[in-house]
Parts: sequence; structure tokens; C-alpha cells
Amino acid sequence: MRFSKLSLLYAIGLFCLTACASSSVQGIDEDNESAITPTQLRVMSYNIHHANPPGSKGVIDLDAIAQVIRNEQADLVALQEVDVHIDRSGNVHQAKALATMLGMHYYFAKAIDFGGGEYGVAILSRFPLTDTLKVTLPREEDPRAEGRVLAIATVKLPGGVRIKFGSTHLDILGSANRRQQVQTINAIAAADKPPFVLAGDLNDYPESPAIAELDQVFQRTCLVDCEPTFPQDKPDRIIDYIAFTRSSNLKVLAHKVVPENYASDHRPVVAVLEFASAPNAVTR
Repeated sequence: MRFSKLSLLYAIGLFCLTACASSSVQGIDEDNESAITPTQLRVMSYNIHHANPPGSKGVIDLDAIAQVIRNEQADLVALQEVDVHIDRSGNVHQAKALATMLGMHYYFAKAIDFGGGEYGVAILSRFPLTDTLKVTLPREEDPRAEGRVLAIATVKLPGGVRIKFGSTHLDILGSANRRQQVQTINAIAAADKPPFVLAGDLNDYPESPAIAELDQVFQRTCLVDCEPTFPQDKPDRIIDYIAFTRSSNLKVLAHKVVPENYASDHRPVVAVLEFASAPNAVTR
């Protein structure tokens, strides 16, 4: 597969040198550096299908999405297929609305213009977010494919510890594009020091070349006897994942697919991660 070194270097350069201002919802003490760092994190990946229950054409039910997240008590949530000010979903900023409903911080990254607004991925967090960044993922193998992005934020945990968290939604049509997009994500994660947790709809199966590429840098939270995530009513394939960099001091305590079949056409994935040793504070 042809892979552009120029696009990869560009993505790494963006990651290292460029940051976007984050949007957040207050309600958590951002200055409480003396608090004890949590030893466990509950992480969720959820393709929310712009809050349209697949069995209810034209219906938008953000309350249902919020309740799924609330029930799982997630600390970090990677959202995909998020609408911002789009007519079909009532011109609502869905990431901001969910953050408000849940008392969480948020960051939205646009992938494409759509329906008079923006469409993309988002991050929700119980903890403050800094150094937010959108990386445009390559699609050189098939430039006709829909634009895809990686949203990254530094999560500021109590006690001064910081980790990186990423949300993404890979190309649905081209396996070569997906592999190229994973290569870009791998290079970004490998170049960074803090633990990097990635979650999203990767649109590929565990045995695919793209996921084999992911496994070079990341550890998936489920490797054996994993439950399918799509479609929501009778799931028969695994395309939604949570993973963390192999160089980090994290380990998996639990992994599950939530048996939710109303709110979206994907079932959410939840993993409980634990710091294998006391995490070190990172100043940036």
C-alpha cells in the first residue's frame, strides 16, 4: 500500500505544534491539583448516530444517549457521528448539550460540513481538558472518501497527572484508507510521552490489516471472545474499539459491550482501565 511520508510528517507536526482551544462545561474543580489521582478510569466508545434511534425515523433522542452514558458512569467518552447545528437534529450542538446534561467537559472536532452545520467526533470527560487538537486523517488511497479526523485532548486528572485521549471514526469504504489512517494515529501516539487512550468506530474487523497495524502501538481492551458491537439489534461484527498505548502503565480490569438497542445503531463499548503503577505527574 502506498503511504505518504509527507502526510504522516504533517500530521505529527500538527500534533506537536498546534493546539485548538477546548470548549468545556464547568462544574468540576479544575484547580484541585492536590486531590488523589484516580487509579481506575471508565472509558466508553459510542457511535451515537446523531442521536437518532434507528427504529424511529426522524426522531432525535439525546436524552436516551445521555442516559446510556450516565448509567455506565463513564469518566471518558469518545463519541462519533455527532451533529452540530444541523437541521435534521434540531440545530443543536450535540456535544455541548450532552456535556451540559452530564456535567462533563467536552471537545468537538468537525470532520465535514453537513446539512448546514458540522458533523464529526467528540470527547466528553469528567476531568478538565487542555491542548485539544484536531488531526485530519489521510485518504490518499481513495480521495473520494468522506473526510475523517482524530480528536485529541489532554485529560487533566486530579493530582496533576495527565493522559491523552483520542476519539476517531475511520473511513467506511476503503481498507487501504483505514490502514493509512491508523498509521497516522500510531505515529502520533508513539511520539507522545503520556499514556494515550484511543476509542472509536474503526469500521474494520479484528483480523483486518488496519487493526493489525493498530496492534503495533496499541493494546486493545478485548482480544479474545469479544462481543460484537454492530448493528444494535442483532450485532454480528466488531467495529468499535478501546485501546491504549503499549508503552503506558495501564492494564485492563474489565471490558464489555453494553446491551443497548434503542438509542443508536451501534452498541457502546466500555472498558475499565487501571494504572499498573502509581502514575507520574506530567507538567504538560
